[in-house]
Parts: sequence; C-alpha cells; structure tokens
Amino acid sequence: MTHMQRCVVLLSGGLDSATALAIARHHGLECFALSVAYGQRHSAELDAAARVAKALGAREHRIMHVDLAGIGGSALTDPKLAVPETPSTGIPITYVPARNTMMLALALGWAEVLDAREICIGVNAVDYSGYPDCRPEFIAAFEALAARATRAGIEGRPLRINAPLIAWTKGEIIQAGTALGVDYSLTLSCYQPDSEGRACGRCDSCRIRSGGFAAAGVADPTRYA
Repeated sequence: MTHMQRCVVLLSGGLDSATALAIARHHGLECFALSVAYGQRHSAELDAAARVAKALGAREHRIMHVDLAGIGGSALTDPKLAVPETPSTGIPITYVPARNTMMLALALGWAEVLDAREICIGVNAVDYSGYPDCRPEFIAAFEALAARATRAGIEGRPLRINAPLIAWTKGEIIQAGTALGVDYSLTLSCYQPDSEGRACGRCDSCRIRSGGFAAAGVADPTRYA
C-alpha cells in the first residue's frame, strides 16, 4: 500500500483556507489541519475551522496557541481598537504583526515531526486587505528560511510552502472551491462576528468575501447578523 504524502494545512476557518485544504485533498495529500488561537477577539473562526476540517476529511485537526494579543497593535487582537467598516488606504489596522510568520513556524515544526513534505497556506495577494505577509515574496522567503532552519532541509529534503491561491481573485477561489465540493456555509471570514458566529457584513473581510461570491456567480451562504 502506497504511503500518502503528508501535508500540513493552515486552516483559519475562512473560505481561502478551506479552499486550500480542498485543493490539497484533491491532489491526494494526507492533510493535517492546523489552526492557531493567537489571541483573536473571537473564537468563532476556530469553531468554523473544526467544521471545515471534519467536512473536508483532514486526517487530524489541531489547535495551537500563541499570544499575539500580548503584542497588540491590531484591531483583531485588541478590543480597544475598532475594526474599520469603510475602505482605507495602506496597511489596515486589522493587520496582525507577525501572524503568518508565527503560524508558518508552528506548521513547519509539526511538518518536521510528521515527516510532511509540504505546508499549504491559503494566502491571497489579489483580492485581499494588503497585508505584507500575504505576498509571494514573503512565501518565497519563508520557504528559503525553512530549507536552512530544519533537519529535513539540511538533509536535502526541504519542505515546500505551497500557496495555491496567491494569484487568484476571490471569485476564482470560490469557483474552484465550489467545483471541489467546499461548503462555504461552514466557513467564517468576518473580523467581528456576533455571539452566534454571524458575520457583520460591513468589515473589509466581509466586503471582499461578498464581492467574491458575486463575481463567481455563486449564491452567498454567509449567515449575516
């Protein structure tokens, strides 16, 4: 029996990471889903990640903890900072310093233990909020770092950092996920959902998500407050 190649998939609970997991599964990878409780203001996205991991057949879903709220500087971790509800220029206050760097570092450690050959992350640099750690340059730099910082890399088995959605529009992501059977009603993208996990419909992430469904010609299954 052929051993399936293993992959660690960073799973936030949003539609991008759900699509990335579906793509990895479609390519025949044995997927280990990793979500991170980083001090975000709500846990609804972690609940969504658990739903998605189960629905898309992840071999295991694990939640790790990092206190990025202790660093502060983001409206997603500091309740004193308001989540913007109108478009802005530049890098928005919802940017979480070092978030993707820390998440990829955790995924890298777990991937080494699992002897996984790939880490999959659903970052996107087209329809996104302008975060610096969602760009191709960042992904390439982290892959180069991983090759130098791990036993696997030193022994000539460097891990691949796969960002399959990085150059796709949100509409293209939704079309691809729909074709692969992703149930987007299980996902949550909102920066400020209510106590029942319903999306606000006003934040940057909600606007981008809603526009993606419209562009894809797919009915938006999001539960709005």
